[in-house]
Formats: sequence, C-alpha cells, structure tokens
Amino acid sequence: MSVEPVRPESAASTESHSIRTNKKVALIVTTIANFSWPFMAASVSIALPSIEREFHIDAVLLTWVAMSFTLATASLLVPFSRISDIYGRKRVFLCGVAVFTVASFLASIATSVPMLIACRTLQGVGGAMSFGTSVAIITSLYAPHERGKPMGIAIGAVYLGISCGPVIGGFLTQHLGWRSIFLANIPFGILVVVLGLLKLKGEWAESRGERFDLAGSVICSASLICLIVGLSMLPGSNGWLAVILSFFGFLLFVRWERGRTNPVVNLALFRNNRVFALSNVAALIHYSATNAVTFMMSLYLQYVKGMSPQGAGLLLVAQPIVQAVVATWAGRLSDRAQPRLVATAGMAITALCLFLLSIIDERTSPYVIVAKLALLGFGFALFTSPNTIAVMNSVEKKSYGVASGILSTMRAVGQVSSLAIALLLLSLYVGRVRISPYYFPFFLKSIRLTFLICALLCVGGIFASIARGKTQ
Repeated sequence: MSVEPVRPESAASTESHSIRTNKKVALIVTTIANFSWPFMAASVSIALPSIEREFHIDAVLLTWVAMSFTLATASLLVPFSRISDIYGRKRVFLCGVAVFTVASFLASIATSVPMLIACRTLQGVGGAMSFGTSVAIITSLYAPHERGKPMGIAIGAVYLGISCGPVIGGFLTQHLGWRSIFLANIPFGILVVVLGLLKLKGEWAESRGERFDLAGSVICSASLICLIVGLSMLPGSNGWLAVILSFFGFLLFVRWERGRTNPVVNLALFRNNRVFALSNVAALIHYSATNAVTFMMSLYLQYVKGMSPQGAGLLLVAQPIVQAVVATWAGRLSDRAQPRLVATAGMAITALCLFLLSIIDERTSPYVIVAKLALLGFGFALFTSPNTIAVMNSVEKKSYGVASGILSTMRAVGQVSSLAIALLLLSLYVGRVRISPYYFPFFLKSIRLTFLICALLCVGGIFASIARGKTQ
C-alpha cells in the first residue's frame, strides 16, 4: 500500500498556522513590554512627592528622578536600534527587557537619591534596547496592509500602562511605599523574557554583516545628552553652553555620517523621504507638547488641590484610559484612510485641549479636569497610531530597526523637552525650593504658561502633519 504524499496545501496550511502563532507571540511579548515601561514612568510620576518627602530634595532635583530615565533612553535608542538591525531585533529586545527588570529591583532598594537616579538611568538603557525594537518586530512580521490593528494594540498597551500607573502606582505608594512600584514591574519583565526565549521563533536582522558605526553612535549620543542636560539647566549659562555644544555636535554627526558606507542613521531617509521626515517632526512636536501634562498635573493635584497620591492617580487616569481605547480603533482606521488626515485631526484636538488646560486655577472643578484630560487622550491616540504606521510604512525592511529607533528618539527627546519646558518655568517662577502654600500662586503661573506654550507648539505641529503628503 503506497503512502500518499503530503499535499502542498497541507504544508502551506501548517506553515501559515506557524506564522500566525509567531505573530501572536510577538504581539503578546511586545505588548507586555510596551505596557511595563509607561506603567513604571506613570507610577514614578505619581510617587514623586513621596520620594521628595523621604529624601528631602527640591523640585529641580526631583525632576531628575523622572528625567534620568528618558535621558538614557533618548541618547541610546538610535545606536541600539541600529545594532538590532545588524545582530537581531529579538536578541536586543529581550536583553533590554532583562536589563530593565534588573534595574527595577536595584531601584527598589536605593538608599539615596544618586543611587535612585543611577538605577533609573540603567532602566533607560534597558528601555532603549527594548522599546526601540518592539515596533520594528511587529513591522517585520506583519504586512503593510495589516499593521494597523497590531500596531494599535501595541500602542494601546502603552496607554494602558499609563492608565494603570497612576491608579496602581498611587495605591502602592500610599499603602506600601514608593519602592513597591519598582518591585511590581519585575514579574512583567520575567514573563516577557521567558515567553520570548521559549515561544518567539526566528530572528530579524536584514542588515546582518554590515559594520556598526561606533564613532557616529558616540557623537549622536553625546550630542543628545548635551541637548537634554542643557535644556534641563536653562536659563543658566551652563545650560546655554550645553545646548550650543549639542548644536555643533549634531553638525559634526551629519558631516561624519555623510562619509560612512554603513552609517548609524541613513540621512537619505530625511532628505529623500518626505513622509518619514515630516512624520518624525510631527512626533517630536507632539511629545514636546504633551509629556509635561502628567508631571505638572500630578504636582498640581497633590499640592494645590491637596489630593492623596491615590486620588490624584484616579483623576489622571482619564487621559490614558481614553488613549488605550481609541488607539486600536485609530490603528484600524489608518488601514482604510490616509494616516496623515487622522493624525492631523488628533494634533488639532491635542492643541485645543492644551489651550483649555492653560486656564486652570485652584478653583477648577475635578470634573472639568477629567473632561479636559479625556479629550486630550482622544486627540493623543488619534495622532500616535496613524503617525507610527506612516513612519514604518515609508521605509524598507532593512531600515525597520533604525526607523523605529529614530521615531522613539523623537518621542524621547520630545518628552524630555516637554519636561525641560516645565522645569525651566518652575525654576523661573518657583526656584529651587520645596513647594509650599506660599508658592502656590507662582506654581500655578508656571503651569498655565507651560500648557500655553505646549498648545502653540501643537498648532505648529498641525502644519507639519498635513504637509507630509499621502502615505500607503
């Protein structure tokens, strides 16, 4: 009796099932990782007053507990994303999650502010390795016409983390102390590493064999560090000096990269790819305008309104909850409509909400604050998912890692710039003192001006978003 050979369709069916399974695993691990990073960031923001009370530090140093993570992330995203294109995105992603998890444990046992800031910096290194490659992994597995849904889910996880951070972080801070928020992150990291090693098959390294531009990476990272540190030190003379040094550093970086066969950043992406360039500019503007909201509103609710960390967290959750819900829908919408139109509408709504936030005072009703934050979340989600899809669809496979890294760098630099704007105005209106009732009027002035400046930034971002042209 002869054995019937396996039909090609059966093999194709098995292969198709394997591919679908791998896509699901990739989406699960990247979604968990995308949740854990913003969960930590939002939890730390809500815990800042508790950290201040334990270590007795001023408002400026307190900002560095939040900023140190973003500084490390922003300066290393592009180099690690390039490394992932050469040596494998899964490898770099899982190593980053492991580093982030270890740093979380070390932060939970920090005995001083310098040690805590150092641990937050190490978390930033892990974040640069993992967060910058997560979008590239999804893009590597999903075809352009089907990226909207998984990208929306992954981005929605970011907002879900931001949603849970203030609530869970506020609860943990109030009942178990601020150190517990770092311990809460450890199970997520372990789960991602184990699941990724055992279940995520394959590797993605379309630039394998190319040389890594170490010198260019050092110049890029040093320039970003100078820029971010300089922004945080303004209006002091050292701050201006650092910003000027960063400017010359970026000029040197561009000159260096033009002569490289395998540059860390292919500058042609900015010169010849209008969609890629303007989408990244729009992302930079949007995050520069929005990241200060959680930081300033957390301080406003706990100091001016006298709320507990848990109570403040419950109000702040309005924005990210709406973002998490809308992100997936916005991603699907981008598969059917032009991403630039959806993203531009989101930028416009964000600008409107920031104008509304710029008129808050000590008598503003909590219900009004919740409504404004919810509308801000809607505009935020409507912008982010389509903008990310526009960036990733505009490049070829070998550049997925770098494209994701550049976009993540724009996000990180924007976030730091937003905090720098808030820090600069806090320094001008409040100074290096502990926030007390005497300083509330000055603190409110700094909040209102911060939101007004951010709203004007978004107005400029509307033009960058609509000018990018049609995308696939």
